[in-house]
Formats: sequence, C-alpha cells, structure tokens
Amino acid sequence: MTQLMTAHHAVRMVRRRRSVRAVVVTSTLAVLAVALFVLTMMVGSFRLTAAEVVGSVLGITDDPGVDFIVLDLRLPTATTALAVGLALGAAGTIFQHVLRNPLASPDFVGVSSGASLAAVSGIIVFGVNGLGIAGLALGGATATALLMYVLAWRDGVSGYRYILIGIGVAAFFEGLIGYFLTRAQLFEARQAMHWLTGSVGQAGPAELRLLLGCLVVLLPLAMLLQRQSRVLELGDDAARGLGVRAEASRAALLATTVILVAFAVAAAGPIVFVALVAGPIANRLLGPATGGIVAAALVGATLLLSADLIAEHVLPTPLPTGVVTGAVGAPYLLWLLATTNRQGVGG
Repeated sequence: MTQLMTAHHAVRMVRRRRSVRAVVVTSTLAVLAVALFVLTMMVGSFRLTAAEVVGSVLGITDDPGVDFIVLDLRLPTATTALAVGLALGAAGTIFQHVLRNPLASPDFVGVSSGASLAAVSGIIVFGVNGLGIAGLALGGATATALLMYVLAWRDGVSGYRYILIGIGVAAFFEGLIGYFLTRAQLFEARQAMHWLTGSVGQAGPAELRLLLGCLVVLLPLAMLLQRQSRVLELGDDAARGLGVRAEASRAALLATTVILVAFAVAAAGPIVFVALVAGPIANRLLGPATGGIVAAALVGATLLLSADLIAEHVLPTPLPTGVVTGAVGAPYLLWLLATTNRQGVGG
C-alpha cells in the first residue's frame, strides 16, 4: 500500500512539473510573440517608441501622424505575420502528430502546392487578383487534400502512404506551375512568382479578416482535438482500445490543418518551412510535455515575425518573407533528414 501511494505521488509530481513547464514555456512564447509584434511596428523609415505603438493600437493616444503610420501602414502587415505564423505553426504540429512523422508538413505533401497551382492558374489564365486569388488558393488546398485522402485510403489512411502520395502530388503540381509560368506574359509571370515566394505584406483587408476569423474558430477546435492527436500517435489499434474513433479523429484533425493552411496561403502565399520547424522547436522547449498546439502556434508566429523583420529591415535590400524562411529552413530540413535516418524513425 505504501509503495502504491509513493508511486501515485511520483506520478502526480511528474505531471505537475510537466504542467508548470508547459505554462512557463507557453507564456514566455506569448510574451516574445507580442514583443516582436510591437517591434515590427516600431521600426522603419520613421521610428516609433513602444509606447506610441501600443497607445495607437489600443486607441489610448490621439496622434493622427502616428495613427496613420501604425494603423494604416504597419498594423496590417504585423497582424498578417502574427496570424499566418499562428496558423502554420498549429497546422504543422497537428500534421506531424497525426501522420506520426517529423518530416510531415503541408509544404511537402501537396496542400500548399495545390493552393499555389490554383492561384497561379488564376493569375495567368484568368487575370484574377486580390480576393479572387485567395479564394482560388483556398479551393486548391481543399481539393488537393481531398484528392490525397482518397488516393491514400486503403481501409483507413496510413500516415506513411499519405506522405508518399502527397510528395508525388506536390511534384506533379510543381511541374504544372512551371508550365503555366513558361506560357505567361512577363507581367503575369512576375506577379505569380512574387505570390509564390510568399510575403506577409501582400494580404488585403478581406484576406486578413478571413484568416483571423478562421483562427478564432479553428485554434480552439484544434486544442479540443489535441487529446485525439496524442492518442493517434499510439497507433489505430491502441486508439480504438482507448475509445477513440481513429479514422474520424484523423479526418477531423487533417481537415482542421488543411483549412488553417489554406487561409494562411491565401493571405500570404506559400511561405515555406514555418509549418515544418514550429512543432519540433516547441517540443524541444516543452520537454516531456510535447505536442502543445498553442506552443507550436506561438513558435510559428515568433518565427514569421522574426523573418519579416529580417527581410524588411536587416538585409541590405528588402525581400519577401518567404526568402528568409526558405534560407533558414533548408539547412534545418537537411539536418532533420540526417538525424531522422540515423534514429530509424519517420518511415
């Protein structure tokens, strides 16, 4: 009896330590994301103080000049970076846990490519712009995800099979995108290439409102589904034994991921590597309490806000945000491929 009580006390202590660490890490990431969000609006050709930015955003101060710079010029870009980072970070970690593979990412399994193909074809073939591009990207991502789910279905969806099919679909779509670009006029090709690079500064008010509304609905839903995500990591048989409907839960989680990615791509284009790296970084910070969707979302926001600051204000020439995330993410992908292969995981 004494040994049982001791074991129960030890389990409680471990859970408490994990909970405390999760709260501390998540709170720290939230503070860092907010600080970067404010810093993004402070720097530029006309520098502002943190007090001026906060006062303008909250409506505390009344300075027309500062309000114009903050609210009209810088707040939309900063909000887009924050929202897209949250969406990609949450979507990436859900993808990796549901498919049980650290290499799983919407960037590489066709979802972003489907959105890109639809958007590029709209720009080049139909001359679509603005909200029309966002609508096509959303439709392309959704249709591609449904196609891959149908192709991967064999009495259920295997994460390994889904990833392989997604890589093939992505390669096919990239080829089609290249074909459209070779057939485009110079102006249309430049517009399409700018969109394909990804930049948080290209979202219009309508796209941003849609993305924010998506986050308000889907982030809480993803948190509610987080338990199912962790159970699915144990395998379908174990999930069924614990009373979780494996296929229904997987479909709900993948649908949540696809919609988050679709709205993020619609707002800022296919910004690469954020969805891939946010989850592993959050897991490293959380330690034993891995799988925190909120922590991964905040890591994504922090990464994208930092990338936007570097792209706009640190490099000699301002560049699209996707250039910076690609330059940082490519070495990480090589390292992840090497270490995953040595550990014998990831399929």
